This record gives sequence, structure tokens and C-alpha cells, in this order.
Amino acid sequence: MKYHNPVLLQQSIDALAIKENGVYVDVTFGGGGHSREILKRLGAKGKLFAFDQDPDALANIIEDARFVLIPENFRYISRFLRFHGVRKVDGVLADLGVSSHQFDEADRGFSTRFDGDLDMRMNQKSKTSAKEIINTYTEEKLAEILFQYGELRNSRNIAKTIVEERVKEKIETSFQLKSVLKKYLPNAKEHKILAQIFQAIRIEVNEELEALKEFLNQIPNLLTNQGRLSVISYHSLEDRLVKRFISSGLFSGELEKDVFGNTDEPLKKVGKLIVPSSEEIKINNRSRSAKLRIATLKSNTQKG
Repeated sequence: MKYHNPVLLQQSIDALAIKENGVYVDVTFGGGGHSREILKRLGAKGKLFAFDQDPDALANIIEDARFVLIPENFRYISRFLRFHGVRKVDGVLADLGVSSHQFDEADRGFSTRFDGDLDMRMNQKSKTSAKEIINTYTEEKLAEILFQYGELRNSRNIAKTIVEERVKEKIETSFQLKSVLKKYLPNAKEHKILAQIFQAIRIEVNEELEALKEFLNQIPNLLTNQGRLSVISYHSLEDRLVKRFISSGLFSGELEKDVFGNTDEPLKKVGKLIVPSSEEIKINNRSRSAKLRIATLKSNTQKG
């Protein structure tokens, strides 16, 4: 599949423990690889809803009466499922991050390998692109996102250089940004540091971590008693949020205990962390950092 080679395909779908006539949601449709595998396992009365805010994904729509593609961000999952008359689902799959297709399209601005417009919007209707962030954010704000989302220790110096250089000339392309930051990119680490810089800007452009938190917060109310959540993440910022939410239902702070010392986290993990095999990594190098976490409701007492 040219659009995207699905990562941990069998494991992530197995994790959903699909019921023949169940209702499932693939919140990151992309090229449709995971959705097609779900549909293979569904019976005639099963239903699959998919979300993708990227207009390019519409070209991959699956002609199947059991399938509905919703062209929206998954942070609005409950709202749009209710619009379709659905309040509870048997499983939710999320394959986070940027698709191979988005990385490989130079004009989308996601890749460090190609020169393209500094865009990085997953939803082309969004107002804020990478270009706006690079050319209008204050030095302090730039340093903050580079540190928080790119985990760059010299974020202040990088931000200072961007602000100094954009006064001379507006920074509009990927290679322009690379050229401006050349002194921070030693040959041995150029790709890694650039990837961190681009990741930080992309996360800010698309509000990725806020969207992920909003999505996860809705899961306990959406799942049926034995419903499953299957999430593939690709970097530590996403994975930490997913891991923490599954274990505590929180993103920060500590769980409160009742007088008996019991806690009230909504989910419980299923099995252990799953990572790609060396064989999968050889076939699809982009799978190398993938981590699959699986969860279900903690008890039979439904919330909401």
C-alpha cells in the first residue's frame, strides 16, 4: 500500500477482540489498512466508523455498507458518533502520529528530507501552519514548545536564532529552516535533532497532545463493558500520556484513594506492551519506535 504500511496490524486488531456484530472505531483512518482488517473480521451486522481530518484520506474511502468515514479530528469522537446514533462501542483503535503518505508529500512540510512549504497541518482547513509559528511566535513561546514537544535541551538558543534570522528574511520552507539552524546540526546528529525540531512544531500546529488527551478522556464513557482500546504511539510524549491514562485515568497528579485505600481509575491494561518484531522493522523502518498498549474498562460498572 503506497499510502501507508500499517504498523503492528495483526496485533492491534487482535487487541480489539472483535465481536462479529460489534461496533468499532478506527480514529486514524489514513490509508485504511487497519480499517480493512477490522472489516474482514466483522459480520454482516457489524459496523465500523473511521475518523481522519486529512482530506487526502478521503481518496481511500472503503465502499462497504458497514463502513462510515467521518472527516473530523478524533478529539470529537463522542460528538460525531452520537450524530450517527452511537453512544457505546465495542472497540477503538488509534494509530497515532504522521502517516507515511504525509511524510512523503513534500508540499505538506512534515519531512526533513524534502524542501517544501512549512505547513505541517494535518487538517488543511486549520488556520495555523508551521510557517505562522516559526515567523510569529515569541522567542519564549518557541523555546517552550521546542523544549516540551521536541525535548531539546538547547531550545532557548534555537529559538533565539530563529527569531534573529526571521527579521532578515521570512522563513517559509523546510530547507530554509534547516539552513538557519545549521550550527545546531552536527553531521552525526543532524537527522535526529531536525526530527525533534520538526516534531515540536508539528505537535504545536496540530494540537496533537491536547487532542490525544481529549480523546482518551472520552474512552471510559464510550466503551461497552468488555470493550477494548488499542493504541499505537510513536514517541515518548504520546506513549507517556497513553500509559498514564490507562494506569490512572489521569495525565498528571496522583490518584485519590477512598477511606479503604481503593482507587477509582476507569481502565485497566490488557497484556503487556507490544513492540514490532525485528522482521517488521526490516520491512517497515518507520515501525521501529511503535508501541502498542491495550486497555479495557476496569469493572463491569459503566461510567456515564
